[in-house]
Amino acid sequence: MAGEILDNKGRGEAGWHWPAIHPEGRKFGLIAAATSLFVLLVLGWTTLGWPMLLASAGVFAFFRDPERVVPQGDNLIIAPADGIVTGIAAVEPPLELQIDDGSGHAGLPAGAVTRVSIFLSIFDVHINRTPVGGTVRRVVYIPGRFISAELDKASDENERQHVLVERNDGLRVGFTQIAGLVARRIVPFVKPGDILAKGQRVGLIRFGSRVDVYLPAGTDAVVMIGQRVIAGETVIAEIGRRDLLEGILQ
Repeated sequence: MAGEILDNKGRGEAGWHWPAIHPEGRKFGLIAAATSLFVLLVLGWTTLGWPMLLASAGVFAFFRDPERVVPQGDNLIIAPADGIVTGIAAVEPPLELQIDDGSGHAGLPAGAVTRVSIFLSIFDVHINRTPVGGTVRRVVYIPGRFISAELDKASDENERQHVLVERNDGLRVGFTQIAGLVARRIVPFVKPGDILAKGQRVGLIRFGSRVDVYLPAGTDAVVMIGQRVIAGETVIAEIGRRDLLEGILQ
C-alpha cells in the first residue's frame, strides 16, 4: 500500500500485484487496442490484427507506474529513473541550472561536479522521480533534436527539461530529463514552488530516453558504469562521500 512504512527490521508487508497504468498513457493504450480490435474483428485481418493487439499491450506496459520503497536517509541521493548507468563524468552543470533566472533563488554553483547518466530503453518504466526531497526551484524546458540518448552530446543537443530541487538545508541538486531517438515528449508533473518528498514522481518521457543527475560538489557516485538502477529505490550517491568503487563485469 502506498505510504506504508517498511524497513530492514521486517516492519511492513509487501506483495506482488499488477502495476497501475499512469493516466497519461491510458489514452494511447486504449487507442491502440481499439484500432487493433477493429482490424482484427471488423476487417478480419488476423495476420495484422494479432501483432497490433500485442503491440497495444506493450503500449500499456510502457506507461506502467509501480510503487517503490524509497530509502529515507538524510544523506542519500536516489536514482530518478529506471535504466542502465551509461556515464559517470566530471562536468559543468548546464547553464540553465546555474545562471540567475530572476526568481530570487540561487542556481547550482559553477565548477565541475559528478554527472550520473541513466539510459532508459523502451522496456523500462518511464516515470521519473526526484532524487532528493525539497522545493522545486526551476523547471526549464528546452526544445532540441532527437538523436540517440545514449550519446554524450544528447545532454546538450536533444529536447530536454532541467529541474532544480533545493533541500531544507539549502543543498541543491539538479537533474535533466532528455528525450531520445524515439521519445518525442517530456511530460512534467511539477512546477516551481512545489514541495516534493524524496522519490516523488516528477514526470515522464515517452518512448526511450535518458536522465542526468548532477551530484553536489564533493560527492561521488556509489553506482558504476553498466549497473542497472531503479527509480526511487537505488542509492546513487551519499552526500559528501568520495570513494573509488570498482566492479567486475561477469
